[in-house]
Amino acid sequence: MTKNYTRDYWESVLSDIKPEGRHFINGTHRAASSGETFTRIRPMDGKPGAQLARGNAADVDAAVASARAAFESGVWRKKEPLEKKKIMLKWADLIRAHGDELAMLETIDVGKPVMASLGVDVRLCAEGIQFYGEMIDKMYDEIAPTGPNARALVRKVPLGVIGAITPWNYPMIIDAWKLGPAIAAGNSVVLKPAEQSSLSAIRLAELAIEAGLPAGVFNVVTGYGEETGKPLALHMDVDMIAFTGSTEVGKLIMGYAAQSNVKRVALELGGKSPLVVFEDADLDAAAVAAAWGCFYNSGETCHASTRLIVQRSVQDQLIAKIQAVTNSDIALKHPLDPAAQIGALIEEEHMNKVLAMIAAGEKEGARRAFGAERVLSETGGYYVSPGVFVDMTNDMSLARQEIFGPVLAAIPFDTEEEALKIANDTIYGLAGAVFTKDMDRAHRFSEEIHAGTVWINTYDMSNFATPFGGFKQSGFGRDRSVHAIDKYCDYKTIWQQFA
Repeated sequence: MTKNYTRDYWESVLSDIKPEGRHFINGTHRAASSGETFTRIRPMDGKPGAQLARGNAADVDAAVASARAAFESGVWRKKEPLEKKKIMLKWADLIRAHGDELAMLETIDVGKPVMASLGVDVRLCAEGIQFYGEMIDKMYDEIAPTGPNARALVRKVPLGVIGAITPWNYPMIIDAWKLGPAIAAGNSVVLKPAEQSSLSAIRLAELAIEAGLPAGVFNVVTGYGEETGKPLALHMDVDMIAFTGSTEVGKLIMGYAAQSNVKRVALELGGKSPLVVFEDADLDAAAVAAAWGCFYNSGETCHASTRLIVQRSVQDQLIAKIQAVTNSDIALKHPLDPAAQIGALIEEEHMNKVLAMIAAGEKEGARRAFGAERVLSETGGYYVSPGVFVDMTNDMSLARQEIFGPVLAAIPFDTEEEALKIANDTIYGLAGAVFTKDMDRAHRFSEEIHAGTVWINTYDMSNFATPFGGFKQSGFGRDRSVHAIDKYCDYKTIWQQFA
């Protein structure tokens, strides 16, 4: 039976929910070793939300010890592949069964529309766990070519203890991107979610235990980056850090790996992705892609299409179409309103940073076409309307810095060569797109954009079969797809010599 997802229904879910804020270590909840907690402020209304354990190095030590013990015991690593698969598929089913609850936890934490949390974040989290669960009994070892008196077995083996540090913009989705392949490969995991978005991670761990995942295989430690993330990255008994977040923090993570045990590092970092529109393009399609590509999730997306590189002859026409799409289709409302398409920014500090960057851009000469203003302040929440700045140059701060808000920088060009130069003139290389009806140019241009993903006449289309990650200072290593498992494994050669 289809549920009637009304505002009243979600208000009732909010009133009934009792979030768990303690660590989850070795299959049980634990308060911080210090006894300290911190209160999460709800982005949608500025009210106090859940209390969370304020972790420190001692809590990280406990979680890593739990993960190491589980790994060395082989309680998961040595389990029959079919049994492991069944457990992960049950875990995915439990995520779906508790979808409304998980969606509300996500919305409480990050302020996105609850219907988006349910229809996108919960759905993709479950699909990610299922995807990698399905792969467990389909991973084969290799026999290397040798002479007649030898046999060389090449085995893909798990690394051990994985430290996963995930961001606040898509907590459940990115948690699944790390947890799915790492656990499917046979590792144990210590997850440090962003301090702004820990509630769904704790609930995912509870559901994993309910599905049959052995205690210690998946642990969650909550707290601030300096107090929990840094000790995890420096830990001498962690074999790898899988990190998604800012380029600035990614550089620190690499340094921590070098300072400690030369642990593996995989980084998915920032972006300033170009969406290039030529004058022969379908401008209606380009407008939809540009608006949704930049403004979805209130612009808090690492691969958001925040640079619109548009042929000068159609700039004004395209901006008008983007404004029309934004006004008609991308409703900014209270996150519990089922009609909301975008909601609040993550916290007041971040909202003020976005507004300050907008003001600085205007001082540099960026011209506001529409939007990019604080709205819904009467709610107590942190909302900024989608907005576009036009007639910009690529050296302006709004075109170079990752704003992580609903702000689109439109930069005109005249020639294909100029467009490509602008597109690649960035420290980032996460994603990009080209819109044109000339398929020769589309393929030529897409090959030359330096980015991990490039779309032709669309934006942000993907599935779990395609790898995701960046070039340049957008990081290295890939999430999603079969290739994601590789980074959580190493190759081991076993050579047998015959008489």
